[in-house]
Amino acid sequence: MEMLMSHSVLDDWKIVPRLMMLAVTILTYQSVHWYMGLPDPTIQQSGLVSVCAGMLTGCFAIWMGKEVK
Repeated sequence: MEMLMSHSVLDDWKIVPRLMMLAVTILTYQSVHWYMGLPDPTIQQSGLVSVCAGMLTGCFAIWMGKEVK
């Protein structure tokens, strides 16, 4: 039986990093959408959204840094 997806395909297409970036982007979008719907957001809720947005920025910077190499 032949392997459906080899390791080289995963590495060449960069499937895992792209899936992770997609997941982080969706998480950030959902958290900002949730936050904007709150009638009276608290400091803790603001902190959560801030951490999610910072995480997206950090992940994007790391991803772009690896693309240059």
